[in-house]
Amino acid sequence: MAIILHLIQKDDWEAASAAGEVRPESLAEEGFIHCSSDEDQALAVAGRLYSGREGMLLLEVETDLLNAPVKREPSGSGQIYPHIYGVLNTSAVTLVRPMEADASGGFRLPGG
Repeated sequence: MAIILHLIQKDDWEAASAAGEVRPESLAEEGFIHCSSDEDQALAVAGRLYSGREGMLLLEVETDLLNAPVKREPSGSGQIYPHIYGVLNTSAVTLVRPMEADASGGFRLPGG
């Protein structure tokens, strides 16, 4: 069992939940869905890409429950990130965690 993490806006998650699948723009544009391997990686990405946004969620995704393959690939910085090559079926999401914006424009997880 492996868990990967995906960042999503609350409104987008609500729409995805109703549809049964997550289809972010990156899937059409790049052919995969960006994910993170752990909380530290996800929080760094959230701070870099979503600074100041409210309503961010962190999805915990069980890779064994995905209908699409996952590849772990290097980014431009050389850091390894998991990518889902297809839609993220919501049945693979095992936990939805709210993210809180902090004063610096970054994020933290409640209780962390």
